[in-house]
Amino acid sequence: MAGNSILTGNLAIRPMTPGDIPTVAILERAVYPEPWSARVFYDELSHPNRRYVVVTDEEGGIIGYGGLLLVEQDAHITTLAVDPAVRRHRLGTRLMLTLVDLALTSGAHHLTLEVRVSNNPARRLYERFGFAPVGTRKNYYADEDALVMWAIDIDDPEYASRLALIRAEVEG
Repeated sequence: MAGNSILTGNLAIRPMTPGDIPTVAILERAVYPEPWSARVFYDELSHPNRRYVVVTDEEGGIIGYGGLLLVEQDAHITTLAVDPAVRRHRLGTRLMLTLVDLALTSGAHHLTLEVRVSNNPARRLYERFGFAPVGTRKNYYADEDALVMWAIDIDDPEYASRLALIRAEVEG
């Protein structure tokens, strides 16, 4: 995890490897009250219809990660996490851009995810990416419902314009 490092422009987002999983599992426990085990991440990486990435700092330390499950024309964002020590530096936005790009290059037309009803910062991030609530999953988490959100027609030129604006904000 990031500790006291100050973020610079020397960040990289790359595919997650099995060697990353011990560090990812530590970050997972720091971020989520019901963390996935390392075994879940190993299992996820073994499936050909999954895509996982990590974001690394200037020293190569993992400070965030995200994942996708691809099913025909839909891509489901399975997880997204940023080290609490380096939040508010648009890493979640950068990860989302990468996940959307991966979904598009894999032929997805739509994106979906679940988010804790109370997680307003994450909901705002997803809404920027065109996600809209379509329902709830009762007791999805041990202590809370999940909001089900979809972004439709991500392969449409209008969505490409949305992504271009977000990308310009992050890179500018």
